[in-house]
Amino acid sequence: QLQLVESGGGLVQPGGSLRRSCAVSGFPLDYYAIGWSAQAPGKEREGASCLSSSGSSTDYADSVKGRFIISRDNVKNTVYLQMNSLKPEDTAVYYCAAEGLLGLNGPSCHLGLEYDYWGQGTQVTVRS
Repeated sequence: QLQLVESGGGLVQPGGSLRRSCAVSGFPLDYYAIGWSAQAPGKEREGASCLSSSGSSTDYADSVKGRFIISRDNVKNTVYLQMNSLKPEDTAVYYCAAEGLLGLNGPSCHLGLEYDYWGQGTQVTVRS
């Protein structure tokens, strides 16, 4: 059973940065694509970023492109979301999730919500 444990949320001022972490246990990351999604107050959850199981392919929602960077550390089996130039509209509960559909070193990922395993979600608040 895969488990995902998130950390790194909190309160930050506009223009600031945060690094979210998603520690994965139970299976090596190169078998699973990882996605980050965000649910803002009163809105539906939406995909923000993803990383393929090969580690070579990423995708970003238009709203975060150029500001957020997804990466991973295979030794720590952890995926990171570096969030820069944060805006108040980035305020949301952020979730990481994993799916193994493409298996070992899968070439792609997606920004949808069709993932098999989910982290607990952590609040990110951007305000002055």
